[in-house]
Amino acid sequence: MVDVGKWPIFALCPQEDLKSIQQACVFGSGNEVLYITKNDEVFVMGTNSSGCLGTGDAQSTIEPRCLPMLSGKKMVSLSCGSGPHVVIVTSDGEVYSWGHNAYSQLGNGSTNQALTPCQVSTNLVNKKVVSVACGSHHSMVTTSDGEVYAWGYNNSGQVGSGSTANQPIPRRVTSCLQNKCVTGIACGQMSSMAIVENGEVYAWGYNGNGQLGLGSSGNQPTPCRIAALQGIRVEQIVCGYAHTLALTDEGGMYAWGANSYGQLGTGNKSNQSYPVQVFVEKERIVEVAACHSSHTSAARSQSGQVYMWGQCRGQAVISPHLTHFTCTDDVFACFSTPAIMWRLLSVEPDDHLTVAESLKKEFDNSETADLKFLVDEKYIHVHKVLLQIRCEHFRSILNESEEDIIEIQQFSYPVYRAFLEYLYTDNISISPEDAIGLLELATLYRENRLKQLCQQTIKQGICEENAVVLLSAAVKYDAQDLEEFCFRFCINHMTMVTQTDAFCNMDNDLLKNFINKASKAGAFKN
Repeated sequence: MVDVGKWPIFALCPQEDLKSIQQACVFGSGNEVLYITKNDEVFVMGTNSSGCLGTGDAQSTIEPRCLPMLSGKKMVSLSCGSGPHVVIVTSDGEVYSWGHNAYSQLGNGSTNQALTPCQVSTNLVNKKVVSVACGSHHSMVTTSDGEVYAWGYNNSGQVGSGSTANQPIPRRVTSCLQNKCVTGIACGQMSSMAIVENGEVYAWGYNGNGQLGLGSSGNQPTPCRIAALQGIRVEQIVCGYAHTLALTDEGGMYAWGANSYGQLGTGNKSNQSYPVQVFVEKERIVEVAACHSSHTSAARSQSGQVYMWGQCRGQAVISPHLTHFTCTDDVFACFSTPAIMWRLLSVEPDDHLTVAESLKKEFDNSETADLKFLVDEKYIHVHKVLLQIRCEHFRSILNESEEDIIEIQQFSYPVYRAFLEYLYTDNISISPEDAIGLLELATLYRENRLKQLCQQTIKQGICEENAVVLLSAAVKYDAQDLEEFCFRFCINHMTMVTQTDAFCNMDNDLLKNFINKASKAGAFKN
């Protein structure tokens, strides 16, 4: 499950609000966010550059503000430009836009900034729009019947009209897309891409860095097929600031365009005007990710591995680098500058429990347990088979016993409960004082990892008053690491430790050994 809290702006959000988020998009300079709650209310928050929050004014806000006009409308796609301007698509196929509009990127026929969402309808009446992509100052949508409409800034032909005049309202992109069904779109800062249903890729707009993949650096005012991908079926395409990533139906990945930050993943920083295959070990890729507001790239493999490359916190990573993330979204939260989202993020509730989570949930569950331990007149409910799998001590004992209740007298309830819980969770939750008893149990049952965890817990609770007691326990249970730790603590706090009752009552042999060892360590030198 994606944690939206990884994006810094959500630190301003009330904790209760975070739990209700269903969809979200962090955009602009990373200081603006729009999110939708589970009851379909739309909220915005942030610096509000160019009125891009849609609140009706240009005031920044650190408190979430509701957009009543959009509340209740389910969003299926959202994109934003550098102005910034925002364009959304609802599940009903409607398009709304607001924010910066100096180049007509809002598609309302004017160049006036819009402080509230307004519906974009010209030329889209009776059309069901399904997706949107924005460049720096141009916008593009696809319809359910595979048509593409574009509008806004067009200095490099990114609107695909055949000219370089700005386009104030949505205009269908035709040329060689006239009779083709478009299934996917993407925009770089000043470039546009489209995939058609047979997997061919078409590109147009600015090409100074080779981001169109046509083998040249000349701008393209109308869609042109990328011939180098002949015979390759592309399923997904994304654009960074000036580079492009494509994913094939066979799980292959291709990249082209600007590469000064290593964003192509080719192992160097040379721009590429033709598609170049990017290899990620022997992994089959299932998703590629990029965003025109950064030079960062990411990909997720079939086995769930997530890779990142390009500009990552100011560093240039020139080849795909394996991360510990489980989704590409986290790459942009943690490494992209600014920390934005590369798509409208859906925060799906994850009801799936891992094996470890399922076992943890079943500890001390009387409904499913088939064995009880009675300790200090309290019951602890467990499962015989798990104990046999996890612990050698129980493997022999439970094989010979058919009892449903086993009474334990050697250890206290907190100690034995912590031990049994450890078998379910691999962790311990116990006070440093009780951890001594657990250390004894771990020694008796020959549970070496548990022994190490006990030592860590005991170390955290050491003080002048109990240092000698803990040292004694470490020696008794042959916990050498803990013994050395306690000894060093006693030496460093010698004056206070020697004044405690525990030191006065220390076992003679232990005292002699302590004084001898302390002397060798130079504790008694003037």
